[in-house]
Amino acid sequence: MKPTAPPPPLPPSGALPGAPAIHAIWPALLALTTAFGLSQAYRTVIALMAVSVQGEFHLNEEALGLFAACYHFAFAGMQLFAGIGIDLHGVRRTVLAAFPLAIVGAVVSALAHNYAMLVLGQVLIGVGCAPTFLVCTVFIARHLPPLRFAAVSGLVLGLGGIGMLITGTPLAWLIQATSWRGGYWALGALSVLSWLLIYALVHEPSARAPHPGDAPAPRETVGQAIKKFGALFTLPHTLGILLLASVGYASFIALRGLWLGPMLIQRHGFSLVQSGNVALAMSFSSLFGRFDPGPLQRRRWIVGFTLLMAALFAIFVVTHSAVVDVLDPIVIGLLSGFMVLQYADVRSAYPAALTGRAMALFTMAMFMGVALMQWFTGFVATLATAQGIEPFAAVLGSIAALLAAGALAFVVLPGPARQH
Repeated sequence: MKPTAPPPPLPPSGALPGAPAIHAIWPALLALTTAFGLSQAYRTVIALMAVSVQGEFHLNEEALGLFAACYHFAFAGMQLFAGIGIDLHGVRRTVLAAFPLAIVGAVVSALAHNYAMLVLGQVLIGVGCAPTFLVCTVFIARHLPPLRFAAVSGLVLGLGGIGMLITGTPLAWLIQATSWRGGYWALGALSVLSWLLIYALVHEPSARAPHPGDAPAPRETVGQAIKKFGALFTLPHTLGILLLASVGYASFIALRGLWLGPMLIQRHGFSLVQSGNVALAMSFSSLFGRFDPGPLQRRRWIVGFTLLMAALFAIFVVTHSAVVDVLDPIVIGLLSGFMVLQYADVRSAYPAALTGRAMALFTMAMFMGVALMQWFTGFVATLATAQGIEPFAAVLGSIAALLAAGALAFVVLPGPARQH
């Protein structure tokens, strides 16, 4: 009788067989994080380019806002398909297939000779960057123990924020020394390096079976995946979550990614590098302030901090002080850390079977909100200018009103059942 062969050893951290060894997980995750960081850079660099682009192409504020919004429309619209792509084809294949479009978009933007090319470049960048955060979270969930998910995801968010630091003083200096086109050439070159890092360091098992010898799990079709998202809209608390999601992060990005530079330059005569220094400080402060009071107080804190954020935006309306316009964005950046609470709220508001799809829908609403807010505030600025009203007061005041409305919807509309 032949001796029975011992079972193969289990992989570390509960990972699937064939998954990267534990010592290879961190380099792979850092490689994925570089793409997420560059997505942050692409969505905030327009604040440094806005004045130059507006002057070169003779754009009004509404056209400028639409230009900035195109990235986020594309990014948000592709979230569903990015999630399905990750489920069907894995992290590595999805990001390697999509991210080259961001590189092409950077090149198209740098070579743009008309407004249509600018818009096309932004759309390509948004599509290419769409999976960059999702691949990080899925990779963490697949290859690290569940108890480490929150801590490591927070670390990735912090490291990804370095992308916003790049679009502070460093790119401001480059753009001032060359032109706004140089900013896109630099980000495109960094994106090539990021893609090469992911290609070299990120590897996944090709088999989908949970154990050797088991049959692979049946793959969900695209149609089935889309239909299952409909279950989220049958739950009464989904609407309030989505309405608040569409204004919270959007307010931060609308200021940091579009209006901060033009406000400081046109309202106070700052140079591009000086406004870049303020953007750098705002981005750096946003890396802190992440905390969670726990499920019993979390939703109250979300509402309270949203209203406080609205008050900080209202300050821009009642004062034109240069000191206030420098310090207020830094405080807003620090306060923006509370938005991480919304991710925790979404995770606790839905059953486990719907959590992944709820997170994808939440992310989609968040970035669609960014796109709509940037377009809307551009419209507001154009209307205010035509009426002889200072455009930045009108823009930032409208953001304050939207934040207050989002908080009201979150309170008035049905919430999830209490969990003990």
